[in-house]
Amino acid sequence: MKSANEAVVDLTDLLPAQRSLRVAVVTETYPPEINGVALSLAKLVEGMISRGHEIQLVRPRQTPSPQAQHSEGLQEMLMRGLPIPRYPQLRLGLPAKSALVAAWQKRRPDLVHIATEGPLGWSALQAARKLRLPVSSEFRTNFHAYSAHYGLGWLNRTIAAYLRKFHNQAGLTMVPTEALREQLAQLGFERLSVVGRGVDTRRFDPARRDAGVRQRWGVQPSDPVLLYVGRLAAEKNLGLLITAYQAMAQQQARLRLVVVGDGPSADELRRRCPSAIMLGMQSGLELATTYASADLFLFPSVTETFGNVTPEALASGLAFVAYEHAAAQELVCHGDNGLLAPLHDEDAFVRRACDALDRWQPDSPMRLAARRSMLARDWHSILEQVEDRWWSAIGSVDPQRRRGVAGWAVQA
Repeated sequence: MKSANEAVVDLTDLLPAQRSLRVAVVTETYPPEINGVALSLAKLVEGMISRGHEIQLVRPRQTPSPQAQHSEGLQEMLMRGLPIPRYPQLRLGLPAKSALVAAWQKRRPDLVHIATEGPLGWSALQAARKLRLPVSSEFRTNFHAYSAHYGLGWLNRTIAAYLRKFHNQAGLTMVPTEALREQLAQLGFERLSVVGRGVDTRRFDPARRDAGVRQRWGVQPSDPVLLYVGRLAAEKNLGLLITAYQAMAQQQARLRLVVVGDGPSADELRRRCPSAIMLGMQSGLELATTYASADLFLFPSVTETFGNVTPEALASGLAFVAYEHAAAQELVCHGDNGLLAPLHDEDAFVRRACDALDRWQPDSPMRLAARRSMLARDWHSILEQVEDRWWSAIGSVDPQRRRGVAGWAVQA
């Protein structure tokens, strides 16, 4: 029997705040490549390392002689790859099942997280299944929707079937919106879980507006600037961007179009819209300054799974116009922090774009609401969601392991 003065020790107080995981993250795109998948995945990796997890990053070798990074919490495993047709700056990972099996037998990860569905992703899936490792995946790109824009519409069902087969072998698949979850569920995808995307509101901030940048664009303080950020490719529906801009310019002659990005449609865009200010690829603070120095943002794409430019433009306080689709459907309240058009209704999209000209001033209620609406979508909450899904995937393989007190794995 304990004496009255004897302290009672709660052993849970001695546990660390979080049990760290060793996660193999497999992707066929990563910075310095600039695209939505690469940049948001880098945020995920950096965030998980900051939360005490150990990440093995498996990705294609990006240059002839790169050096794999090895730092606290991060180990890179560089694989063979080939340039992607029409996107030579991107690499397609080659099959590597044997190499992955050997590496993971030597040091077994708690989980394999697969971000892309190419040959490297498929190899990782098969290697993980052979070793009975838990797997989570992400649905980040509508490859089956893109096929119609490259004369491959007849492959739509085949690509969708491959993607379904791929993701249904994972313990769970993360999708960025509820609408996409419903769409994929109707196509037979299983174990889908909605996890949103965060935005860095300290980087994407109206306070970064730069009069000098606007002056280099050749615009006056009273001139509205329309911005587009994204890949310059057929699947981005750039023809509608030009149509909307031309309609807006008829109402506001001093409107200027600024385009950030590159891709196979860049020359066509220059030809069809010679007055556009083409800035090429941007990232980091340069991109954030461009956002803040503009006034309006059009996003005509109908093929996105999410569209990271949506929260970036909203956080930057721009008058925003998009289809009621993907991230815009989730994040925009029509008439409050942006304007939405019914999906595929091009006439309505152009009307919404023209309506936005009444709201382009920096102090307009819509632009202020756009900024406010993003302040709560920080990466911290997103990382917590991903962490929970990773534990769910681990539990799907080993039900005795679950997330317990203070984040420790305990026996069920």
